[in-house]
Amino acid sequence: MQRLAERAGILIEALPYIKRYFGRTMIIKYGGNAMVSEELKQAVIEDIILMRYVGMNPILVHGGGPEISNTMKKMGKEAEFAGGLRVTDKATMEIAQMVLVGKINTEIVSLINKHGGQAVGLSGKDGNLIQACKVPPYRNGDLSVDMGYVGEVTKVDPSILVTLTEQGYIPVISPVGIGSEGESLNINADHAAGAVAAALSAAKLILLTDIEGIMRDKKDSSTLVSTLNIAAARKAVTEGMVDKGMIPKVEACITALEAGVERTHIIDGRIQHSLLMEIFTDRGIGTMITEEGVEIAG
Repeated sequence: MQRLAERAGILIEALPYIKRYFGRTMIIKYGGNAMVSEELKQAVIEDIILMRYVGMNPILVHGGGPEISNTMKKMGKEAEFAGGLRVTDKATMEIAQMVLVGKINTEIVSLINKHGGQAVGLSGKDGNLIQACKVPPYRNGDLSVDMGYVGEVTKVDPSILVTLTEQGYIPVISPVGIGSEGESLNINADHAAGAVAAALSAAKLILLTDIEGIMRDKKDSSTLVSTLNIAAARKAVTEGMVDKGMIPKVEACITALEAGVERTHIIDGRIQHSLLMEIFTDRGIGTMITEEGVEIAG
């Protein structure tokens, strides 16, 4: 009886959040170990399907960098990075598109459909969803690197997403954008998720990663910062508290917030059902970045 009462308590705790976010859009950037571990994959998919069944509109944007690098290696091509971005010549772009659109996207869609959801796979090229331009060359002192087919988002046309979510579907988006000449461009998945959230004025942007969140000391999880505002997030980047792969995540959060998204979250995707913990519980997990969040204490 006690166990049943505890389960009832969990449902009651979730009720205000179900009411608050009923009919609202949630953008989830799916990446990291949650895309590798079969156990975590299933947990993420179950969380997303539950969100759909209680009336929310989840939309996934997925990454796939490690798998692109592995495929390149198998094909005798070494990955090259500059400024944290993959240098993408024409051959690399073809491999990236094959992995992201042809493999990872279809696998995620199949998993959702297998577990009772209705998913539709898209790339940023479908319906001119993610329009982009090539990034300028990366410069570091005298070094200049042509980034090739790496894109930055110029515009998001969310029409196709609105149509799909209104019909009860869960869109799954590969971060491949379309350039002005119709060419494919490789978009950072965090930036793509932030831009999609901004275009839809989503209720939340949630980024799954492989660490607990933003920490004052990156080696000490007890220094996790649970909430901060935009100014503090920018400060965390400039002062080196946030670096490497966390920078585009923070940038995505800022892009979304400045466009009217209510709350953004960087959470640990290695924890089973971390999405449910963030959305449906009083405490939540990870780091929340909002317009009104607190400054980082020293």
